[in-house]
Amino acid sequence: MAYEPPTHTVERSLRATTGAKIIAGVDEVGRGAWAGPVTVCAAVTGLRRPPAGLTDSKLIPPQRRTELAGALENWVTSHAIGHASPEEIDELGMTAALRLAAVRALGGLPVQPDAVILDGKHDYLGGPWRVRTVIKGDQSCVAVAAASVIAKVHRDALMAELGLEPVCEPFGFGDNAGYPSPVHKTALRELGPTPYHRLSWAFLDALPQWRHLKKVRIPAEAAELESGGQLGFDF
Repeated sequence: MAYEPPTHTVERSLRATTGAKIIAGVDEVGRGAWAGPVTVCAAVTGLRRPPAGLTDSKLIPPQRRTELAGALENWVTSHAIGHASPEEIDELGMTAALRLAAVRALGGLPVQPDAVILDGKHDYLGGPWRVRTVIKGDQSCVAVAAASVIAKVHRDALMAELGLEPVCEPFGFGDNAGYPSPVHKTALRELGPTPYHRLSWAFLDALPQWRHLKKVRIPAEAAELESGGQLGFDF
C-alpha cells in the first residue's frame, strides 16, 4: 500500500507563526512493550528533501527500515536518543517516564530547538519547549517520521542485544522487542520476569506464581493503565 510522503507543512507553519528556526521532531517507541526501556528520538531536519520511502516506522519492512535509519542518521541536521528504564517506568508511571526520555533526547542535541513537534494528541513534554502535537505526525511530518524510524531501529537493536543474555534468551526479544508474543508469554509464565521487565504492569496479575513480584504503581499514575500494561495478558 502506498502512503502519502511526509511534508514540512507543520515545520513551515511553526516558522511562520512563532519565528522558530530550529524545530525538532520527537517520537517514542516501546510504550506498549512489557520489557525494556521506552525510547525517544529527537531529530532536527531543516527543510531539505528526505530520503525516499520515509514514513511511520511501523509501516516500513524491517530490512528497509534499518537501511533507512542509517541513511537518516547521515541526513538529519542532528538527532539524539533518550531512554527511560523499566525501573523508571515502574517508579514514575509511563507519562512521566516518556517525558524523562524525551528530555534526555532533547538534551542530547547539540543545539536546543526553538520548538518541538510531538507525535500524538497528548503533550507529555510540556515546558520549557514550545510544543505542537500532531496526530499521526510520524506519517505526516518529516522530522517526526525521521525520529520514528531512528528510534525504532535503535530500540530494536538494543532489545536484540539484551535477548542474547542467557536470562533473556527464552523470551525472544530479538524478534518481539519486548512486546507480548506467544514465545514471550510462554517464557514469562514458566520462568518469571527478567530484570528488564516492567514489574508494575498488569500482565503479572495473570501469573499467580509471579504475582508477588509486582510493584505497586504510585497513586498519581494508578488510574493511567497504559494499553500495553492492561491488554493482551490473557495467558
